[in-house]
Amino acid sequence: MTHNIHTVCLYCGSSAGTDPVYAEAAAAFGRTLVERGHHLVYGGGSVGLMGVAADAVLDAGGHAIGIIPERLWGKEVGHRGLSALEIVPDMHTRKARMVALADAFVAMPGGFGTLDELFEVLTWQQIGYHEKPVGLLNVNGYFDGLIAFARHAFEQGFLREAHLDALVIDSDPNRLLDRLATVSLESVAKWAPKPPVPPGPAA
Repeated sequence: MTHNIHTVCLYCGSSAGTDPVYAEAAAAFGRTLVERGHHLVYGGGSVGLMGVAADAVLDAGGHAIGIIPERLWGKEVGHRGLSALEIVPDMHTRKARMVALADAFVAMPGGFGTLDELFEVLTWQQIGYHEKPVGLLNVNGYFDGLIAFARHAFEQGFLREAHLDALVIDSDPNRLLDRLATVSLESVAKWAPKPPVPPGPAA
């Protein structure tokens, strides 16, 4: 299967983290998008890894689209130098708009907001609301614990193997984007067969 990727949605932190490696990776990812001819769509922030990635895209001559809710724009954390910016009413509208504009999704290090966006877009893929690839750029082993949890969920019967395999994981941005363009998304129902009901006590 080949996915025609033009615009990549990036989910990442509105903070930069404590290790400079995260900001370096965000800048490298932004430059990589431009080198590959991809556009960026993201949450529209000027701060943290979000701002670093957007600035890297713009500095390299690329196209960066921001989608930001009114509440965050009012807090003056929005990026005012983007190629395009949409101010939307709320977080739900923001996330839906980013999904609509993107051909693929990548999560980089971040907090609850990043995980919320990642899990929502994975869930939408899982139940057939979209057929777009989703990846983790696992910088500095940041997502190792999350990956271990996903495997645990599979082993305990709460996640199908096809859905686990659909999450593309890599530490190199070019390799990740290559894999996103070719990953096979198997159509498997989310709901596993019901386990057999143990027999009741003999009469």
